[in-house]
Amino acid sequence: MFGKVPGFEVPHEMRAFAEKSVEQAKSAFDNYISQATKAMGAVESQADATTSGVRDVGRQALGFAEENVAAAFAFAEKLVRARDPQEIMQLHSEFAKETMQKLGEQSKAMGEQMQTAAREATKPRT
Repeated sequence: MFGKVPGFEVPHEMRAFAEKSVEQAKSAFDNYISQATKAMGAVESQADATTSGVRDVGRQALGFAEENVAAAFAFAEKLVRARDPQEIMQLHSEFAKETMQKLGEQSKAMGEQMQTAAREATKPRT
């Protein structure tokens, strides 16, 4: 699709800035996920057993969000190290394919978890 672009070179300073920006964003997200997990734990400790299915769905959704953002950061790190437009296109193609596959798997898993939660919520209590 793209041939080699003669003279395509990202200046070292710009690449270093991009790498540092990705690292800072990843660190901020990791902190956010940590706080969200703590908050979810606090809420869960106050919930009763009838909401366990809902808690499981919430935990699973948070886990999937964390996985997806980690994959996006890994992709961003690869992009800032790309040497030419051809490599960028290849990385993008691979990332899009992997992301779509992963989203399909996650959607299926979430659907199954929601069905389980719904069954548990409607089960007669004795």
